[in-house]
Amino acid sequence: MNDWPDSWSDENGRRRSRDGYGRGSASAQPEGARAMRHVQRGQVPGQAAPPRGVPPQPAYGHDEYGPRDPGYDSGYNSGQVYGQGDDGGQRGGGRGGDGYGGQTARPAPNWRRRIGFTALTLVIVLLAVSIGTYFWADSKLKREVDLSKVIDRPQGGDGTNYLIVGSDSRAGMTAEDKKKLHTGSAEGKRTDSMMILHVGDSGNTMISLPRDSDVEIPSFVGSESGKTYKGTGRHVKLNAAYAEDGPELLVRTIEFNTGLRIDHYAEIGFGGFAKIVDAVGGVEMNLDKGFKDKWSGADFKAGKQTLNGEQALAFVRTRHAFAASDLERTKNQQKFLAALAHQSATPSTVLNPFRLYPTLGAGLDSLIVDKDMSLWNVASMFWAMKGVSGGEGKSMNIPISGSTGGNLVWDKAKVKTLVDQLNAGQKVTVSGN
Repeated sequence: MNDWPDSWSDENGRRRSRDGYGRGSASAQPEGARAMRHVQRGQVPGQAAPPRGVPPQPAYGHDEYGPRDPGYDSGYNSGQVYGQGDDGGQRGGGRGGDGYGGQTARPAPNWRRRIGFTALTLVIVLLAVSIGTYFWADSKLKREVDLSKVIDRPQGGDGTNYLIVGSDSRAGMTAEDKKKLHTGSAEGKRTDSMMILHVGDSGNTMISLPRDSDVEIPSFVGSESGKTYKGTGRHVKLNAAYAEDGPELLVRTIEFNTGLRIDHYAEIGFGGFAKIVDAVGGVEMNLDKGFKDKWSGADFKAGKQTLNGEQALAFVRTRHAFAASDLERTKNQQKFLAALAHQSATPSTVLNPFRLYPTLGAGLDSLIVDKDMSLWNVASMFWAMKGVSGGEGKSMNIPISGSTGGNLVWDKAKVKTLVDQLNAGQKVTVSGN
């Protein structure tokens, strides 16, 4: 069955028959063209004719000048129409498209910019943490000693001189703490150890001052009363100066008897000392010989061992186990403080915030310093102590010439030479006991 019409009228009103073109004359036109009056020239069969008045559009693959270049691909043969490629990818206005059916590459990540941004962020975070830590630590310093009250002070010399004092203060300790640490329950506080740490360009020197040293109490101004007390030539043990009028009189007495100016003062009590040791995880010591002392609670065997806070306090306080009690004890104190400084500066402490902050907190909470002591000074003192333990300085007892009435007498000539070398920034050649 044929659906094509037998005849139709053209645009001029003339009838056309199915069998011919025009009035039945033969024609070179294809049959389809003769039979499909609704298909205009250049129109693809099956495609709707354009509205009347709209010029016919060229067929795909042709243009108004004839067939297009054989290499031209309109996209209809490959399915790449309306942005849909033969690979199934999204084209045109979709993701990765150029809006005209082409595929554009995603920009490569700018790694240099990303690394720079990350580094800047880390620097800002580290800076913020450092600044916060500084102000936190600085706020914990107890600046209670006023060296401006010390009179008739000697001239300063090269470097900085720190007076480091270990007191038998039991402030903040419970009855259980006192029993555990064998501190007793005496009221007030006395100096249990004293050291001068000189920090200078020619090297660091740590000088222990035995608490049984025979010294003269000079004229001084009372730290609390403000009253002037004239010197009478009275001789006492060095630790008695502290017991009489505190840190200011102790500094005045040391300066008077040595001629060395003390620039800064630092003091720590029994409880704080033990807490610092525990905070760093203990301090390793290698003891040449074992010893016991019921008064301090010491009970050590020879060899390498790690001391906790309780053991460390017993170690630095022991004196009855030695023949030369006070001198031997000062040597042990120097060894231990140097080892403590070294342990505190190890990466396992410095790089571990769970150990670093408790150590700083324990140390700063119990540290009493002079009013002009900065956190920078504390750090300088600490690193100098560490340097002495690493062989970068000299540790010694103050030269002793003998004893009188149970007190140790300083060798005045050697002490003068020692002080002159420190003030002049020279290497120390004087040896101590």
